[in-house]
Amino acid sequence: MDRFLAWWQQSAEGLNFDWLEHVGLMLGAAAIAWLVWRLVFSKLVEVSKKTRTQWDTIVLQALSTPISVFIWLWPSTFAIGSLMDASAKVGTDWLSVSRRVLLIVLMLWVMLRLVNAIEAYLSQSDKRDQTTVSAIGHVMRLLLAFIGVLTLLQEFGISLTGLLTFGGVGGLIVGLAAKDLLSNFFGGLMIYFDRPFSVGDWINSPDRNIEGTVERIGMRMTMIRTFESRPLYVPNSVFSSIVVQNPSRMRNRRINETIGIRYKDADKMGVIVADVKKMLETHPDIEQNATLMVNFNAFAGSSLEFFIYTFTKTINWARYHEVKQDVMLKIVEIVHAHGADFAFPTRTIAFDRDDGMEAQIPLNPELAPAPDKN
Repeated sequence: MDRFLAWWQQSAEGLNFDWLEHVGLMLGAAAIAWLVWRLVFSKLVEVSKKTRTQWDTIVLQALSTPISVFIWLWPSTFAIGSLMDASAKVGTDWLSVSRRVLLIVLMLWVMLRLVNAIEAYLSQSDKRDQTTVSAIGHVMRLLLAFIGVLTLLQEFGISLTGLLTFGGVGGLIVGLAAKDLLSNFFGGLMIYFDRPFSVGDWINSPDRNIEGTVERIGMRMTMIRTFESRPLYVPNSVFSSIVVQNPSRMRNRRINETIGIRYKDADKMGVIVADVKKMLETHPDIEQNATLMVNFNAFAGSSLEFFIYTFTKTINWARYHEVKQDVMLKIVEIVHAHGADFAFPTRTIAFDRDDGMEAQIPLNPELAPAPDKN
């Protein structure tokens, strides 16, 4: 603090206080420009609300704060320059660099706000794939950050050629040290581009104990909500080496059941099969453009079996079971309507008897029935 006071007293001896007028004019002009901008901005917002498109509103939101900051900071750099020029002992070369850096930072800020606003707008629509929207947003932010860092380094006089040469060697070292992190990053990119699943899909893997609903696809890992409502965090690199099923993208759900009737109802099998098939062909919840089969299938140990093979229109799990229940109950009605019934496991033992031979076989006294004392 003492050094600053000593520097100020020494510098103030040769100061020309005309710079105060310049600073006042610049800050006053900045205040007027800011008020004009706020007035114009409010009018533009009112006009944008009356248009059919949302893109004008998105652009205005992205420009609002950065332009306000620019209106105040840009004249302030000239005001600081006037103060520095008043002191012969203080250089002002760094101000030109600061102005260029300010312009670069503000432009990057506008672009980032624009990317975020567009991503938020597109995410509100159910017609667009949320995974793709999120992926493009991540890539654009990384690209802007990379361009911004390189531009700022060049403004500060750092050679990009040497930096990129060093980056090649350094990138190899970092890549070997963080191979898992990089594999998860590129695994996330493959999910974004290949789109085996999206946010909201129900997935499962026969190779791993993974099943649930996808809630978030990050750049390093994917969060899945299991059917027990537990969060499951899976590194993205895992999905490049396992098989993933996506039941959410099914077109239909299958009903594949085998039904057995009694052997003594064999003469009714033909009409039962015909009526069941007719019922399925007229059922409002059965997909008629998919495979539909009802056929006598096998002579089982205790029953004559026929099978039904068809598909429902719905893929919703709960609704599918309601349709399947309705189909099965209608089959019960058809079987009973024809005087038949369903079989259950039974065993029949048949004896071939020869009365003449049986009379000549002596009966073991121990096996003879006890005499009736009554």
